[in-house]
Amino acid sequence: MPIDPTQPYDESNIFARILRGEIPSQRVYEDEHALAFHDISPLSPTHILVIPKGPYVSWDDFSANASDREIAGFIRAVGKVARDQGLVEQGYRALANVGLNSGQEVPHLHVHIFGGRPLGPMLAR
Repeated sequence: MPIDPTQPYDESNIFARILRGEIPSQRVYEDEHALAFHDISPLSPTHILVIPKGPYVSWDDFSANASDREIAGFIRAVGKVARDQGLVEQGYRALANVGLNSGQEVPHLHVHIFGGRPLGPMLAR
């Protein structure tokens, strides 16, 4: 069910639990600002989620409330993961859903990195 990004951060969401080590994940990158791991239901040959380590519900929440260091570190992590996965030459898509009409399902900011095949149009028509 899509979430409302104006609601307070929910410490029991699945990504908060992954960050605390309560739920295992297949990690591909981690630093002080971000964690990246394979999606458990991949939609492309490469489907990785990158999440900030701070308690941010959405891109809007993150851009308004995160420190400059957190923002820079998170954005750099997204690029590093794409490079490390060999996606730059063939192309990839970075996608962040925000709110009810986008289909955001987990109330923790996350960027999907898709690659490994032609991805088609940006949005279904």
